[in-house]
Amino acid sequence: MENYIHINCDLGEGGKFDAELMPLISACNIACGGHAGNLETMQHSVRLAMKHDTEIGAHPSYPDKENFGRKSLSMTAEDLKLSVEAQVMSLLQIVEAEGGKLTHIKLHGALYNDAAKDENIAKIVLESFRLLEHDFRLYVPANSVIQELAMGEFDCYVEAFADRNYEPDYSLVARSKPDAIITDKELVFEHIHEIYAHQKVRAVNGEILELEADTFCLHSDTPSSVEILKYLHKKFAENHLKIQH
Repeated sequence: MENYIHINCDLGEGGKFDAELMPLISACNIACGGHAGNLETMQHSVRLAMKHDTEIGAHPSYPDKENFGRKSLSMTAEDLKLSVEAQVMSLLQIVEAEGGKLTHIKLHGALYNDAAKDENIAKIVLESFRLLEHDFRLYVPANSVIQELAMGEFDCYVEAFADRNYEPDYSLVARSKPDAIITDKELVFEHIHEIYAHQKVRAVNGEILELEADTFCLHSDTPSSVEILKYLHKKFAENHLKIQH
């Protein structure tokens, strides 16, 4: 009997490999104008996802294309709430016009990290989701503030990162550090399999952390992302695992 593993990927961000990645993953998180993307790229990504029967998610962020959403912004609660709502709504309208379904929301970059540890930011983001009045699943980091606040009200998928290393506090190693990103396909597989099979991950200081994940993210801008995913399909099959699709 085969077991299934859920892999998601951030797409619609101007990367070159979206068309190759889409059929290899379970779910896509589409940039909706905050850090990247516009109406044209959103529509293209939605159509590509529907062609391959890939789950469609919104990937809102701080409205900051200059820094690709990777820098925290100082915004009023109202401005941030309305920005996130508008980003998701713009994608939702396209998905519905194309006859598809928006299944989930995953924050991007600095907003993802801030909502993981800052209760005020997490509350603002959740309020923006309530305004949408739709039944979405949320992708949230393990041991995060937003997960704690969302539980019971929203259906949450705890997310682990296939291609990123962890600090002992469950935060991701900063991209400015040399060991932040895992690019070797064999190491990516070992990293995911350890979390999936044993619910554990080794932090960069060697500490073993408990981590039970519902979905795994592979970034589309990670070098050799297509090659990594093809390798994962092969290795998972050898271990009686299949990427959910």
